[in-house]
Amino acid sequence: MSDAETSAPPPSLGKLFWVFLVMGATSIGGGVVAYLRTGLVVRQRWLDDVTFVELLSISQTLPGLNATNMSILVGDRLRGGMGALVATLGMCIPGASLMIAAGLLYGAGGDGPWSKAFLHGIAAGAVGLILVVLVQLGAKTLKTYADYVFVVATAVAVAFFKVPVPYALIAAGIVAIWWHRPRDKDIR
Repeated sequence: MSDAETSAPPPSLGKLFWVFLVMGATSIGGGVVAYLRTGLVVRQRWLDDVTFVELLSISQTLPGLNATNMSILVGDRLRGGMGALVATLGMCIPGASLMIAAGLLYGAGGDGPWSKAFLHGIAAGAVGLILVVLVQLGAKTLKTYADYVFVVATAVAVAFFKVPVPYALIAAGIVAIWWHRPRDKDIR
């Protein structure tokens, strides 16, 4: 993290819980990454983009939901174990409550045309949010031509060759580590 972030006092546990509660309550589906970035990097300034991408990368390689994994990692980074706990509760309580309610409502007639139209609209919005985050973070973290090749190769492997995501990430990670390994200046 930058010097400005390390010198800023960590948020209170209450503030940490509240910020993650709001993000958990206002994010929908895959769009949660956009909300996390906006909330943690832009609004609260608790993380910079590089740290956000690093934590997101860890979150995506671990089992479980990205948002939950991010809340654990960010909470721990900012306030230790108790921070991880309150951030995770804040992130999970709204979704768990809404999913219970949605399950009950869907069971009582969610197969109707209005329900399907609503779900299609939400899905389109979530894809748009993911695209915005992809462009914002890609512009800040992809520095070389090789980085773009890794992104495209991973996407092609998963989308067209049906390589499972963990295998594609492991392969991309191995090749990226080899490619970005420290070398003598004469070799590169």
